[in-house]
Amino acid sequence: MGRVWSVDAIAKNASTSIYGAMVALDESPLQEGLLYVGTDDGLIRVSANAGESWTRIESFSAVPDMSLVEDLIASSHDAQVAYAVIDNHKRGDHKPYVLKSSNQGASWGLINKGLPERGSAHAIVEDPVDPKLLYLGTEFGLFFSQDGGRSWHEFSDLPTIAVRDLEFQKREDDLIIGTFGLGIYILDDVSPLRSSAEDLSKAATLFAPRDSWIYLPDNRRGWGGKGDYGVDRYVAENPPYGAVFSYYLPEEILSLKKQRQKAEKELAEKGGNNPYPEWDALRQEDREEEPVIMLTVTDSAGNVIRRVSGPTAKGFHRVAWDLRYPAPDPISIAEEPEFSPWESPPAGPLAVPGEYQVRLSQRVLGVWQDLSGPQGFNLKPMFTGGLVADDQQARLRFELEAAELFRAVSGADRAAGEMASQLDHLLAALQETPAAVEAPAQQARALKTRLQDLQVLLNGDSTVSSRYEPVPLSLTGRIGYISGGYWDSQSRVPQGYRDSLAIANTDYTTAVQQLQQIAADVTALGEEAEALGAPWTPGRLPALRQ
Repeated sequence: MGRVWSVDAIAKNASTSIYGAMVALDESPLQEGLLYVGTDDGLIRVSANAGESWTRIESFSAVPDMSLVEDLIASSHDAQVAYAVIDNHKRGDHKPYVLKSSNQGASWGLINKGLPERGSAHAIVEDPVDPKLLYLGTEFGLFFSQDGGRSWHEFSDLPTIAVRDLEFQKREDDLIIGTFGLGIYILDDVSPLRSSAEDLSKAATLFAPRDSWIYLPDNRRGWGGKGDYGVDRYVAENPPYGAVFSYYLPEEILSLKKQRQKAEKELAEKGGNNPYPEWDALRQEDREEEPVIMLTVTDSAGNVIRRVSGPTAKGFHRVAWDLRYPAPDPISIAEEPEFSPWESPPAGPLAVPGEYQVRLSQRVLGVWQDLSGPQGFNLKPMFTGGLVADDQQARLRFELEAAELFRAVSGADRAAGEMASQLDHLLAALQETPAAVEAPAQQARALKTRLQDLQVLLNGDSTVSSRYEPVPLSLTGRIGYISGGYWDSQSRVPQGYRDSLAIANTDYTTAVQQLQQIAADVTALGEEAEALGAPWTPGRLPALRQ
């Protein structure tokens, strides 16, 4: 604290060791017996003969003597190279001191350009693949260097917290980050950082995805997060499930409106006047479809499996594909479709192990353009044998067949619902039409009865089921049980499911034939209502006036 204190100061020497302590120790993975030791009183010792003799380094250029050598690592790429981080915060000095040796510790030089002046360095680790890629934990966050320490960049998404330890999970290319106070963080798949900054500044870049494991994630009761386990149980988020695609955009993809507003902002900052746009230009802005980024997944035969949208902002982004084909459910364009806590979002059949590719593209002003790729990756089974069928292609064929029927049945059910609404509107309109006689209204009522009979086949007999009596399985119920009961499985398709799908196909043929005839009759009735001058109703186009 800037002065020598009295011998009577409280606990003056109670917590101070009178001995130096070895804090950091590492052995070269490339040269057996090459040891590095760092101490809490500013010394680094090096032994090239497994500790039989040691070289002592007492001072380092631009580093205060007696500083704590907090971490030391020997390079896994070059036996001559080692790194050290030194902490002098106990003397009120919070500068990060990061050192590199290229001669087995005989001399050391600072490599801290680009690091903040304040923020002691605590831990350093070398990328296991790229010798120029380094990761540094400091008092105020995590930094990385892509050029061997000549410059450093901050990871902006990590909380401002002391990073005290760094380790690699080499199989998955994950960086494990140990912090002081906020637990452990895992940076999934650091491989995109192995691309140079120069490459990223030129064009949109899709990085090679790592291979992904196929498995069925556990669904907690209540679906998502802790489910119904209560607030007292601690949980941390899992990494995104599925194949994760990483890409970089050097600039944001701007809509016409955003382009105009950006130009106007630049003019305003210079004190200039903003030109008022032409009406046609504003009309084009109002009608423009928002720009999109799309990641297209294809199988080894080039068949499109799934399209996944991604952010259009400048910078680095990650998007996960859930390893499933598109859901066969009817489309909803609501921004956030509502689901009950016990209901899973729509999902399609699960993909099979094998080789896949992904391509990065954009659609701007209605024009599709490929930006980067394709990049190949593999889907690998996490489990084999037991409940996981050997023939996954047979499982997928069944699910795709069931998905197609699910799509058709769901469409027929929605169409029947829309037709019921059309008939209700027609009945109300005919009642308000002076020229209408009773016959058209009776036709509408007859059509409504036929539609209600069809609804029994589609959705079951509500007259009976609402009174808690058993009814035959409906068409939507049958196909729903097939998708809900089997699609979260990788097992061999049970014969009961195959039989149920055959029954559903037969029932669908009957239902859609009836639906098509009712639809034709509803269209004819709508034309008759139009001729009688009935108010407009849904599903009807006004006729030309004579």
